Amino acid sequence: MPRRSPPGSYGGSQSLLPTTSSKSKLPTNRKPRKRTKALLINFLLIALLLSLLFLLLTLLHFGVPSPISSSSSSSSSSSRSTPIVKPRKSIIINRRRHIVNVSASSAVVDITTKDLYDKIEFRDVDGGPWKQGWNVTYRGDEWEKEKLKIFVVPHSHNDPGWKLTVEEYYQLQSRQILDTIVETLSKDSRRKFIWEEMSYLERWWRDASPSKQEGLSSLIKNGQLEIVGGGWVMNDEANSHYFAIIEQIAEGNMWLNDTIGVIPKNSWAIDPFGYSSTMAYLLRRMGFENMLIQRTHYELKKELALHKNLEYIWRQSWDITETTDIFVHMMPFYSYDIPHTCGPEPAICCQFDFARMRARGFKYELCPWGEHPVETTQENVQERASKLLDQYRKKSTLYRTNTLLIPLGDDFRFINMDEAEAQFRNYQILFDHINSNPSLNAEAKFGTLDDYFTALREEAERVNYSLPGEVGSGQVVGFPSLSGDFFTYADRQQDYWSGYYVSRPFFKAVDRVLEHTLRGAEIMMSFLLGYCHRVQCEKFPTSFAHKLTAARRNLALFQHHDGVTGTAKDHVVQDYGSRMHTSLQDLQIFMSKAIEVLLGIRKEKEKSDQSPSLFEAEQVRSKYDAQPVHKPIAAREGHLHTVILFNPSEQTREEVVNVVVNRAAISVLDSNWTCVLSQISPEVQHDKTKLFTGRHRLYWKASIPALGLRTYYIANGNVECEKATQSKLKYASEFDPFPCPSPYSCSKIDSDVTEIRNEHQTLVFDVNNGLLQKIVHSNEKETVVSEEIGMYTSPDSGAYLFKPKGGAQPIVQSGGHLVISEGLLVQEVFSYPKTRWEKSPISHSTRVYTGGNTLQDQVIEMEYHVELLGEDFNDQELIVRYKTGIDNKKIFYSDLNGFQMSRRETYDKIPLQGNYYPMPSLAFIQGSTGQRFSVHSRQSLGVASLEDGWLEIMLDRRLVRDDGRGLGQGVMDNRAMTVVFHLLVDFNISQVDSVSNPSLLSHLVGAHLNYPINTFIAKKPQDISVRVPQYGSFAPLAKPLPCDLHIVNFKVPRPSKYSQPLEEDKPRFALIFNRRGYDKAYCHKGRRPNCTSVANEPVNFSDMFKDLAVTKVKPTSLNLLQEDMEILGYDDQEPPQKGQVLISPMEIRAYKLELRPLK
Repeated sequence: MPRRSPPGSYGGSQSLLPTTSSKSKLPTNRKPRKRTKALLINFLLIALLLSLLFLLLTLLHFGVPSPISSSSSSSSSSSRSTPIVKPRKSIIINRRRHIVNVSASSAVVDITTKDLYDKIEFRDVDGGPWKQGWNVTYRGDEWEKEKLKIFVVPHSHNDPGWKLTVEEYYQLQSRQILDTIVETLSKDSRRKFIWEEMSYLERWWRDASPSKQEGLSSLIKNGQLEIVGGGWVMNDEANSHYFAIIEQIAEGNMWLNDTIGVIPKNSWAIDPFGYSSTMAYLLRRMGFENMLIQRTHYELKKELALHKNLEYIWRQSWDITETTDIFVHMMPFYSYDIPHTCGPEPAICCQFDFARMRARGFKYELCPWGEHPVETTQENVQERASKLLDQYRKKSTLYRTNTLLIPLGDDFRFINMDEAEAQFRNYQILFDHINSNPSLNAEAKFGTLDDYFTALREEAERVNYSLPGEVGSGQVVGFPSLSGDFFTYADRQQDYWSGYYVSRPFFKAVDRVLEHTLRGAEIMMSFLLGYCHRVQCEKFPTSFAHKLTAARRNLALFQHHDGVTGTAKDHVVQDYGSRMHTSLQDLQIFMSKAIEVLLGIRKEKEKSDQSPSLFEAEQVRSKYDAQPVHKPIAAREGHLHTVILFNPSEQTREEVVNVVVNRAAISVLDSNWTCVLSQISPEVQHDKTKLFTGRHRLYWKASIPALGLRTYYIANGNVECEKATQSKLKYASEFDPFPCPSPYSCSKIDSDVTEIRNEHQTLVFDVNNGLLQKIVHSNEKETVVSEEIGMYTSPDSGAYLFKPKGGAQPIVQSGGHLVISEGLLVQEVFSYPKTRWEKSPISHSTRVYTGGNTLQDQVIEMEYHVELLGEDFNDQELIVRYKTGIDNKKIFYSDLNGFQMSRRETYDKIPLQGNYYPMPSLAFIQGSTGQRFSVHSRQSLGVASLEDGWLEIMLDRRLVRDDGRGLGQGVMDNRAMTVVFHLLVDFNISQVDSVSNPSLLSHLVGAHLNYPINTFIAKKPQDISVRVPQYGSFAPLAKPLPCDLHIVNFKVPRPSKYSQPLEEDKPRFALIFNRRGYDKAYCHKGRRPNCTSVANEPVNFSDMFKDLAVTKVKPTSLNLLQEDMEILGYDDQEPPQKGQVLISPMEIRAYKLELRPLK
């Protein structure tokens, strides 16, 4: 999406910010580049001399070593052994049995983003024509030995939704752009182009004539048109979860490969607002070789440019073996538009945007610097080419090589032949002039991204650009290695883009619900087809293929950098939301039918896609922007209701579950008609005039097999079971008398503090304001956690930017309503606080569970109901802040895309908003004593640690004004919503500053929050006197998987083609694993009875499932398209032996396989 800048400030206003590109070229077998032979010989000679010198020094210092004896050596002698040099190859010990958990080790690199932040002063010095840089000069002899090779890469950035919906953009612009590309490239084989978003290309392909389709395919295959990235969209990198990123890239890449037969190898991400190292990892594991990025902090760009480090090898922070390395080109200037891509002086570059020529009547705005482009002729070509080449030369001095990339495009450019011809015609005249003058030592031509990277790598092989002492990489020699991420982005002055971490939080939550629902449906489809061995039973799952594909694509679409970011126009947000809502409903209907087949309730031959299901999802949404509501179970006298629970986890889940019921006097039975202990509590709501809804929450402890199903019954009548135990209520309220709900007993709290507790912890609350004060642990240690709810006043904030006026002010006053519910399984504090507003913008519940040896017992559940509705809350940003006694020194950790943690530090030299970071799922602080305080979230938000011991999270924001980045509106379409956190206090955490992983317990807590149990209830009650058939359970795994092994997805990649004859080399199922890296100092607490192992042993496909044979297991890339493990960078490149695979910590691995029933 384009973003505007005020005229003259950064080279002028741009109507659009460019954001896209595409990949082309048929896949080739791409091996890592090696250092040249001469370099290798020199290196070996130096190494040999150094080794001899080291040996002599060792002998002088220690003397000649004595022979090794067979008896065990003493500790004193062993302590004098030669120091171990850290190996550069994989640390693999006894590969068949064990991989060392190296997740706490950190990569050796030349540059870290932390070092850059420590070094830069952030003074925003005016650099002249290049405002954010300096006055770039050159000597003139730089290109005598190696001429300047210039690749001008035409592109058009097409946002799949921003100011218009994806379909509106397609009809008005993108369709014509793709038509234009095919026509204009076909006229001259020297012309090139790149395209990024498959959402538009797939839509165009459906409409295009066979001749246009053939034209586009030919252009891709002859190298004129490259598809770069090739995901469904160009995804956001701050809020998107890695599950969705993998999905969206795979969806686009697979469509492209199936349709045109190409696999992208270069990534182009010009418009995401900051960049995550997770993306570099995923791209490498998909077979990508090179990346291009643009929107990084302007001060970081300047620092990297000063040292010619804008091109580097991106390495993961935990990677000590260089297996994650990928080459990156960072663009140096303010924007990706033409004024900011030809060189450092936008006033000159704008004169070479020939779509802005006055005489041609194009719709684009004129150059704001006053000098406009003119047609290139034989009369003016020498002067024009000289001016342009001067910019190219200046830009090239910011990079190491003499191969130069010049993007040529902007948002929705090349919309018709007149515009395309203006650019291609004028540039070709300029190129011809430059190329016909050998004295200029330059060669200029149109190119694709692949043309550029190929030429650059070829030059880097011939010329050694490595600096003395540089670690670099074996991937591409001559460039520095870097680790870290690029948040938080600032494009100018103190304008930090940390607002979009939170904008439209309602839809950020829907995004994650769609993710876990899609994953659940994919898993069910895999089992339906895996256990099926007749065409008859394939009909139901395969008839859902088109809706499953639509759900994948609707999720993929929302990952766009104006979708999940919350930075689109209101009606576009509505379009995204409606698409997700439709898919959620489709998936829930499919799952409710699938459980009947999996439990054998109805035989598959009776089950068609049209027949109604017996069950429905227990949580339903009436429309796209409505809060989910629990469907109440009527539980009439003499009847029972069937409840079926699906466990999407890889281990058995034992936890307290709940449903909403209309009556309190009921019982719970399991599938064997055994009585189950249960608790009934009144349902509360965000309404100070009516705190209780009149309905009840029924709680019981359930046990559900891994990836399986279990049945329970809710009964009212003669079942010889005790009724659910009623909670006892306590209150502190302004109501007199207090409206005690029937049939509960209520008592008034007569002290200033109150508590709830379980066997692990006691929570202490301030009765006057309803806020948490501290946690007392079972070992009698105390953790101060003073909860505070506050508001920033931010008249200058907008959808993208967070620009507060001062700090957040507390909003909770003494008074309000406090209700405590105490029961056998759950204890809860509900607070409707008193604030200066008549209707509080927030109410909240805090819960602890007593399931007995469950994961849930360890956590504190915080549920915030937020309603930032109405003009009273204009220009307000709502936060919750936990003030602890932990001495974290304003250092904290937040996750990147739910995949890895990143160290964050609050700097005084940058403003408050620059110290806010994305928090897709987890943040924690830790102190010198090994204590760690973690907050797990089930949606992406923004987080900061502004003072020692503080962790604050922004919940919602309501902003009147546009923040000047092109959207043209504020964020006023807030919805009522619920945010849930799971708080966890760990002890004995390792004191490792560089790479800090969650504990195993913390990983499992996060997984349970983000992959909740799916509950389905019978549409109709049954008569209690008629013994209903026992539906029992479905348990597909032979045994639970190790606790550090997560199934990212288990899917049928091409469900619509499933019933076609099986091709020998194309297994129809895919299984993607992530082995979590965890802090081992605390792993024992994650080990529960249902969590007994970790993945140090190989995973065995042959005995993973009950009654299912797994065959044809093949490792593959994360986009399921590449099978050359060397290209993907994995350290083990042998095929699985006897169905056994060993996965290193932190790795995500994908396998294709075939399933067939054993019976």
